[in-house]
Parts: sequence; C-alpha cells; structure tokens
Amino acid sequence: MAEWWKGAVVYQIYPRSFADSNGDGVGDLPGITRHLDHVASLGVDAIWLSPFFTSPMKDFGYDVADYRGVDPIFGTLDDFDALVARAHALGLKVVIDQVYCHTSDQHAWFAESRSSRTNPKADWYVWADAKPDGSPPSNWQSVFGGPAWTWDARRQQYYMHNFLREQPQINGHSLEVQEALLDTARFWLDRGVDGFRLDALNFMMHDPVLTDNPPAPLTNKARTRPFDYQLKRFNQGHADITGFLERIRETMDEYDGRFTVAEVGGEDADREMKLFTAGNARLNTAYGFAFLYAPALTPEVVDDAVSAWPDAAGVGWPSWAFENHDAPRAMTRWPSAPGHAHAFAACKMALLFCLRGNVFLYYGEELALTQVDVAFEDLQDPEAIANWPLTLSRDGARTPMPWVADAPYCGFSTAKPWLPVGQDHQALAVDRQEGDPESILHLTRRMVALRKAHPALAVGDWRTLHAGPALLAFEREGGGETLLCVFNLGAETLTWAPAEPEAWRVIEAVNGAEAWVLPAYGAVIAERAG
Repeated sequence: MAEWWKGAVVYQIYPRSFADSNGDGVGDLPGITRHLDHVASLGVDAIWLSPFFTSPMKDFGYDVADYRGVDPIFGTLDDFDALVARAHALGLKVVIDQVYCHTSDQHAWFAESRSSRTNPKADWYVWADAKPDGSPPSNWQSVFGGPAWTWDARRQQYYMHNFLREQPQINGHSLEVQEALLDTARFWLDRGVDGFRLDALNFMMHDPVLTDNPPAPLTNKARTRPFDYQLKRFNQGHADITGFLERIRETMDEYDGRFTVAEVGGEDADREMKLFTAGNARLNTAYGFAFLYAPALTPEVVDDAVSAWPDAAGVGWPSWAFENHDAPRAMTRWPSAPGHAHAFAACKMALLFCLRGNVFLYYGEELALTQVDVAFEDLQDPEAIANWPLTLSRDGARTPMPWVADAPYCGFSTAKPWLPVGQDHQALAVDRQEGDPESILHLTRRMVALRKAHPALAVGDWRTLHAGPALLAFEREGGGETLLCVFNLGAETLTWAPAEPEAWRVIEAVNGAEAWVLPAYGAVIAERAG
C-alpha cells in the first residue's frame, strides 16, 4: 500500500499571519480552523503549521520555551485539538514543526542547566570554558551575526547558539536529551498529529572537541554576516545525527501512517539530505533550499535540482518548495518580463506540481502574493533588522493573508496587523480570485487535481528531454502512464515538439499554449496516447 505522504501536496501555514480570530492583530489557531475550508478546497493532502508553541517570540516561535504548550497569543491546547479534529474531518493531515536543535533561553531546561555545573541538566546544552585569554572556545559564528558563543556569569562558561543568543544550542549528543525530545514527539503524536517537519536538523550536533571552522574560499556571492566567512565543518553536520534520526523513525513507527520531513540547508545540503533519508530506517523525506534562494527560475536550476534525486537504490525521496517563511516571495525574487507577472505566476505554479517529489505550497502562494517591502521601523525579523538593508527581509514573506479585498486589513483582522498588508495584495485577495476563473487560485486547484489524477506526476520517474536556455521539457512515467511536460520559462514565444508529436494528447495548457507552440511562460502537459 502506498504511503499517503509520497507525492503529497503540503500547505504551509504561518500561524501569526494566516487569520486573526480575536482582533489582536496576530493570527491564531482558531483563525486557522475557521479557514481550513479554503485549504481543503485546494485539494492538498496536509497542512504544516509553523511553531505555535509557548515562546518569548525572539525568533517568532522558533525559540521554544515549552515544547508541549501553546503560546497564549495563538490559543490553547483545546484550540489545537479542535484544529486537528476539523482538519481530519476535511481529509487534511496535520504536520507540525519540531525544533530540536535549540530552545529559548526561557525554557525550564536551560534555566536548570545554567544554574550550576553539577545539576541534572548541566550537559543538556553546549557549555565550554573560555580560552586562557577569555575569548570564546572556538571561532564558530552565529547565523544571525556575531560569535556563536555567549558568556554566562552563573556558570562562568560560554554557551553555544547557532542562531540568536536567546536560542541556546541543545546538546544533541546527550541520550537524556534525545529521550526528552522523543517524549515530546509522542505527546503530539498522541494528540493526533500526522507528522513533523524537523527544523534546521543538520545543526543538531556539533564537534565535541570544538575545532575551529576553516575560512570559506572567496566567491562572487555577497557576504552579509561573519557566518558567511566560514565553512561550517565543525559546528554542525556531525556524523552521529543519523543515529538520532533512526531513533526518531522508531518512534514514528510506533504510530500508523506518520510522516517526517527534514529541513536541511547549507553548502553540504545535498549530501546531508540524502544521508538523512537513506534506506527505510531514517526520515521519509528532506526539504531543501535549491529553489528557495535561487536568483531565477531557469531550466538549468530545475533540471539540476530534480535530476540530483533519481529513482535509484539508496536515494531518498525529495520535497520541494518555491516559497516559505524564510525566503522572499518567488513572485518578487524571480521577476518576470514586464507585463507578464500573471503569466509567470501561472507557469511557476504549473511547474511546481509537475516536479518529482513532495510539493510544499506556502500560504498565499496560491494567490501569487508578492514580497512586501516592510519599512525598517515596522520590521520584526531579527535577521532583517541586523542585516538591513542588505537582505530581503523574512518579514516581507510573512505578511497577512488577504481574504476579503474590501474589508479592513483585507479580512485578516479587525485590528492593525503585526505586519502590514501588502499594498498590491488587495487585488489578489481570495474573494477577488474566487470570482475570476482565470485566477492563479483556480489554476492551483486545477493543477493539484491534475497531479492527483495522474500517478506519473505524483510519484513517477523523471527524465529530462531538454533544458535551456528558456525551454524545459521532461517526461514523467509511472502508474502505467507517461506524461510529457513542456515549459517556456521566458518571455519570447518558443516552438518545440517531441520526436513523435502525434503520439501525445494535451491534457493541460497554460497561458494559451498549444501543441507545440508556447507563448511567453506557456506550458503544455500531454499524455501519451494508447
């Protein structure tokens, strides 16, 4: 029997920004529950909820103060249970984040750990003595800027943090810590959760010897942080991570039909993604960044990413996203030719659902939302504030979902939202697109349905026929069928035909494409006849 998650479409919800039910300007769990009908109408298989746990919100929930609690800003555990029940009634699985690499410095574990060098949780975090001159134990740098070490006067030691100083690094090598994390997983699995997205998993374990990282070679890529000046050889990616992943898999297998996806970024992501998903004893799939930070959507980018995950022994199952809460909106990051924004959005959406692997759709992506230019005084994201104006802030991809064009704040809230609504998002609101049969919203539903109707798209093999400079053509084969997918990723009309054009029957055409003439951002999906 095929697993539900293989080839699945997962809709990511950023809880702060999806829907506000109580008028405080921040999205919450009841707001999500009230709008699950919209998500279900897309035809997706599951939702993924970014963190809603108890947190001081220094990194907006990725600094967890209680793994088993719901932050009051989002609601209660009862609200979460109601959300799960409603999702399941609509046929939606529920996937939640698990943040195992670090906690908040307000977590009870850290409060105990920092209290002395001899307490029961003394080694639950990464502590180390200063060098003889008082400097940090190693040269490791934080993702958010500055050293990955902060001095703590209570223990007269440094503690490690790969991200904010308020996010102390968990000692993933500790078996006691691993047991505590697995107990946390069981807590949510027992509440009906169907799977986990495991955050920043390659940061889980470090080199215990604290070896300095070597410098990174010079490239043309801009360096905005000290973190960019090093090869991250020793502060992350330790070989023992896979042993813990096997323990996670054993825990998941105690329950029926559960799912795991690892988030893996960095220079060594491809190798680590495959390592984390190898065989049948680790994670189900890995979620990479091949598209999330790509400067353009080109045939070469697509072919390189997907072809790196062939249907071969020992190679795991990939997951893809064009957008998420950490990357600028694709409609802005991948600018289209002037006057072709809608056509590009349609082409991008069709391509996403033709990729081999799981598909992750970010809230508002079905509306073709653009990146919002958030003024410095309105920024909330600590990374954006630290690196302003050199990065497109994560805040710009986390702005409120526009539900009703003519309602205050586009129906997200009755109060001023925590981030501004995009100026051009009113025209893209759900109610406007519902009334437009040519909208990206309706195309999204059509493409999800097409993927579900054709096993070749959902789980079939991939074979590239042509890639570049603007034209991408590939076959998907599986489930007793073969599909041909042809995309024009440029603004000039292209003509391309397969070797036996009469052998194909077009089942989907985007932006006025015909067999085999593709206008700007046109696409054709055809089925082999007979």
